[in-house]
Parts: sequence; structure tokens; C-alpha cells
Amino acid sequence: MLKSCYPSGVDSFRIGRVSLLAKLFYFYSLLTTNYKLLTSPMASPISQAMRQICDEKNISYDSVLEAVESSLSAAYRKDFGSKNQNIKAQFDPEIYDGATAGIRIFDVKEVVADMELPDDYFERFEAAHAQRRQMQPVKPAAPVETAEKAPAPETGETQKEGEEKIEEEDEFMFNPKTMIMLSDARDLKPDAQIGEEIKVELSIPAAFGRMAAQTAKQVIMQKLREAERGVIYEDFKGREGELMNVTVQRREGRIVLIDLGRATGVLLPEDQIENERYYPGTRIKALLREVTMTTKGPEIRLSRSSPGVVASLFAQEIPEILNGVVEIKNIAREAGSRTKVAVTTNDDAIDPIGSCIGQRGTRIQTIIRELGGEKIDVVLCSEDMAEYIANALSPAKVLNVELRPADHLAIVKVEPDQLSLAIGKGGQNVRLAARLTGWKITVAEKSGEIVADSEVGEFEKPEEAGEKAEETVSEIAPEKTDADETAVEITAEKPETADEADAVEVAAEDAPEIAAAVETEKE
Repeated sequence: MLKSCYPSGVDSFRIGRVSLLAKLFYFYSLLTTNYKLLTSPMASPISQAMRQICDEKNISYDSVLEAVESSLSAAYRKDFGSKNQNIKAQFDPEIYDGATAGIRIFDVKEVVADMELPDDYFERFEAAHAQRRQMQPVKPAAPVETAEKAPAPETGETQKEGEEKIEEEDEFMFNPKTMIMLSDARDLKPDAQIGEEIKVELSIPAAFGRMAAQTAKQVIMQKLREAERGVIYEDFKGREGELMNVTVQRREGRIVLIDLGRATGVLLPEDQIENERYYPGTRIKALLREVTMTTKGPEIRLSRSSPGVVASLFAQEIPEILNGVVEIKNIAREAGSRTKVAVTTNDDAIDPIGSCIGQRGTRIQTIIRELGGEKIDVVLCSEDMAEYIANALSPAKVLNVELRPADHLAIVKVEPDQLSLAIGKGGQNVRLAARLTGWKITVAEKSGEIVADSEVGEFEKPEEAGEKAEETVSEIAPEKTDADETAVEITAEKPETADEADAVEVAAEDAPEIAAAVETEKE
């Protein structure tokens, strides 16, 4: 009768029975799982709070637990500790009851060899450490460094302080706070050995006071900040050289602050493009240039003017560069104005320049728009240095390149109508070509006359220099008045006798009056 319910006979009956058993096993496993969840102990409130901090600040649970244990050590030291105790705390959040349950306090010391100490050793030791604490200056916050500074040379005072510190370490070899002698250690643990760590558990006489709780709070906040800064530093340190999509946060003077989500980056003046304006909320692409750890946390420097920005944009927009088929050999850039990129390839079937420019210039135009209209020249890199230098001077057409390897100099000859293209505005084209190739380049006319240099720029011709000098002199020199001409005429006549000399002196004195009379007659 049961088999007749299935149209295909016995096989269908077996399939139905198997599916029914599968459902039974499924419901059994579901009930078992729920029973385990219901019977498992729930996490304590303090443990839940610690895990919430981990999720919010993206730090590990062990870091938060270490911060809590450090705070408990500081609190015990504040209320119940002594000066020669090296307090370490252990905390179990699952059995913590809000008072002292789940907290264990230890005095931790390292076993050292027995040594004979003078009677006044501990008094001198405490006096030396108290004096050091009083003389230790408060270190101010380190300023933001914009460039790498060479380490300061050691002065006589610094060397003297180092020598005094070494002498003090030799004098006070035994630290009663962190060390215990072997004989004393064996009273606590018979099989103690030198170098071993001895832990002595201490009792908690009563609940912690208000000051101890405040100290614990400060220690926890400090430790959590340090852990968060460490996580941010490690995260961004591994991303140096990466092109990032970021948002401008605000501007402070000449420095632009960048919103990076969990952190704030800086765009220093030397890393900005001169003609760009950075308004709050603007989305830009910037290169993660450098990450350094300072006293205030990680300093994340971004850049818009680095040649690496151009290289990263090329890799984003051109698949051949990303795949390694086309390689960027070198980049010479004057940010905001012009950039030259040397490319090459090992595949003869691929045109490296055409791959970078794209169909109708679509690829290169995307990069130019991202850089705010900055001009980009893509040139072919060649093993032949003369050909490479000629390509680097594009869009100018070069007639001849003469190399002088001893001086690392290249003399390039071009047609007169190509001089302006070869030199560029303010010598920019020849200057970028020299940076790209690594050679000093001199531009000369077809006749051989040198007209420009990669270091100086375009030379002034003698005729032009003379005209400019005359114009400068004419602008600076004052115009002569009729009174000046009259005085010059009077003083120019050379007297022959003494009487004539006196007359000349009188005439020179009366020259202004005579000139005024002449001007009156003219009017």
C-alpha cells in the first residue's frame, strides 16, 4: 500500500525514506546546537565591554587585556605597593565581580648571583634615583619634521652624561626592585636558578580607592591610545607608495589635512601642486609618501607632486604597464607644468608610446585631467644614448647629437625654427630632458652656435644684452634740466687767470638764478 503511493515503485519508496531520515538528522543536530548555546555560560559584562572596544578601535583583545592589567598594577602600586616591589597584575574578566575577584597581583623579580653590598648601599641607591628623577626634564612634544635631519653630533656634555650613566650602572649593579639574590630566592623556591623569574603573589587588603581608580583609568586610556596608534602605523606603513583616493579635510596655513578614515594625513607645501586649490570635501588622488611615528602618533605624509603619482596613474589607466609588458624607465617632472615619461618594452609587437597614449589619446587625457591639465610627454627609452637624448627633447626635431662621455655632456643641434621647442619656456624642455637622461644637454644652432644649456637655460645674445643695458641705464639716469645744462656750460670753460677763476666761481654760484630767469623768459 505504501509503495503504491510512489509512481515509480521501490526506488521512489527508498528515496522518500532517505529524505525523511535526513530531515530527522537535521532537526536533531539543530536541537543539539541550540541546547549547547543555551547551556553555555554567557560572557561577563566586562568581557563584553572589552570586545566592544576591540571592535571600535580595531585592536586585538590581548592589547586591551594588557592595558587593563597595566592599570591594575598602577592602582595596586598607588594604594598598597612599596617602593621595592615590581608589581605585575593578572586579570580574568570572566570571573571578575566588580571588586577583587579575578585579579591576582604578583611581585616579579629576576634571580641574580649573591653579592656583598656595603651597609649604606640602599641609601645611596635611593638618593641617586631620587636625584635622577628630579633632574630629568620634561620632554616637549616633538615638532612635525618636513625633511630628514642629520643626527646631532655628540657634544662634550652629552659624552659626559653618558660616561656618568655608565659609572652609575657599574656602581649600582643590584636593583632591589627588579632583582633578588640567589640565597633569598631559594628561601622562596628551593630549586631557583640564576636568571629565573620569581613570582610572589600578594594579597589585596581591600577595594581600590578613588585615586587608584583614577590612576587606572588614565593608564587604560594611555595604553589604548598607544595600541591604536601602533595599529594605524602598521596599517599605513605597509601601504607606502600606494596611490589613494582621499578627501580634503581642511587647510591650516599652508598645510592641507587629508581625511583617511581612521587617521589624518598631511599634504605639506612641497608635496602640493602650485596651481591647485584644495577645498574641504574635494576628492583627490594622492600618493602615500611616508609614514613616521612621532610622540603624537603616526604622521602620514601624502604627495601630489611626486613622480610616483604619475607612475601610479599610468599603472591604473594603462593595462600594459600594470601587467609589465610596457615598463616605465624614468620620470622627470615639474609638478603642475610638464612631465616627461620614458617607456620601453621587450615585445616587438607592442608600441609602448601608442599603448600609453591610447586610441585618440583617451588614456593620456584621463591622466592629464587628474593632474589638472599638466602636460605629459611620453618618449621612447633607448640603449643608444644619442637616440634617447633626441627622443627626450621631443616635440623638437633634432638634427645631430654629439656625446662627450668624459664631461657627461651632449651637444644637440637643431634647426632655427625648432630652437623654441627644444629649449622650452624658461629652458624647461631641455632641463627636463637632462633630468630624464641623466646627461647635461647643450642646445646649439645648425651653425654650431650654442644658444641654451640644461643648467642655465637660454643664453642672451650680445645685441639683446646691449639693448637691455641701454634701456636700464636710460630708465635709471635722471633727465637733465635747463639749469643743469647752464651750470655745465659755465663750469666747462677753463679759466686762464685768477680774476677769470673768481668770475667763474661767481657765475657758478649764480647759475641757478640765471637758469630760473631763462625759464621765466621762455614762459
